[in-house]
Amino acid sequence: HVSCVLPILETTSALLVRIRQKLLEMALLICVILLVFWVASFLYGSFYYSFMPTDNFITPVYFYSRTDCPSPHHSVCSFPVANVSLLKNGKHQVTIFDLSNDGQPYQITLELEMPESPANQELGMFLVKMTPYSKAGQIVDVSARSAMLHYHSSLLQALGTVVFSPMLLTGASEQKQPVIVELYSEFKDDSYKPTVGAVIEIHSQHIQIYRAHLYIFAHFTGIRYLMYHFPLISALIGVMSNFAFLSLIIVLSFLQFNLGSHRNPGKVHCSKIEHLLFNIQDICQGYTLQKYGLHCVKSSLCTCVHILAYKNVDAMECNSVEVEESIPDMGVEKSDDDSREVAEDEPICEAGDGEMIL
Repeated sequence: HVSCVLPILETTSALLVRIRQKLLEMALLICVILLVFWVASFLYGSFYYSFMPTDNFITPVYFYSRTDCPSPHHSVCSFPVANVSLLKNGKHQVTIFDLSNDGQPYQITLELEMPESPANQELGMFLVKMTPYSKAGQIVDVSARSAMLHYHSSLLQALGTVVFSPMLLTGASEQKQPVIVELYSEFKDDSYKPTVGAVIEIHSQHIQIYRAHLYIFAHFTGIRYLMYHFPLISALIGVMSNFAFLSLIIVLSFLQFNLGSHRNPGKVHCSKIEHLLFNIQDICQGYTLQKYGLHCVKSSLCTCVHILAYKNVDAMECNSVEVEESIPDMGVEKSDDDSREVAEDEPICEAGDGEMIL
């Protein structure tokens, strides 16, 4: 019974060891895959953050006018003017110059909320002017567009007032019109004079405005268009491409390492060769290695080379069997004259650091 149980136990233990080894290999493989996937995702995220500019930028516009008029008959001395900063969070530039397509195009629009007051209706057309400037105060470009309120007849205004009177009374609605002025359809920033702000001026002293906002939208083309309108598909393609490239590099490096390790199988560690030589010296019982034609040269690179006097053997094939074949007669005594002749003819091996090796 014992003889039958022992093979089963040995087989079971060997199987458990193999399963444990496979589990460790699978765990290591999963860790490597997760690490490569994380690096691929990080690379795509860094590329997206550096390659994609700001898609939109919205900022309120506050107009002001000069009131220190020299004439007492005029309450306002200048047109309404606003100085708008185009720096996101006060640090980052909104518009980004792109060398690949001669500048990223942006659409710049000014939205005015104007009441349907008699003053604005009598105003007619008015001019809106925008002057972008650089950090040094240089004017980058000038754009001027005209705008006006939409016309509504008195009958239409009366009917609209009657229909929307409940909402007008509760304050849910107001008698106002949004006036949208497209200042730039495709504004491209200059790399030598990047835009940091703009001056917006309305050429009408009697205009009435509730509020105003400046909108900047990017018109993406090419890869940016795909990355902006199809973010999930672009992210999947980008991450998988990075993952495949990194995996290919790892596989090629692993194969090169394995081929390099199997290319020189005869190279033995220097400590093992020295231990073998010490054993041979004990076996020789007083006979010097030079007498049997064995020489060992120890270099600074920790490589042992032996030369057999009676057999032409390669320098890297240093094993104990060949050494035993080179010493066939260990028990035969030689005369003192023969040993002296051999010692005088063959020099003693010296190591790279000047040590004497017997």
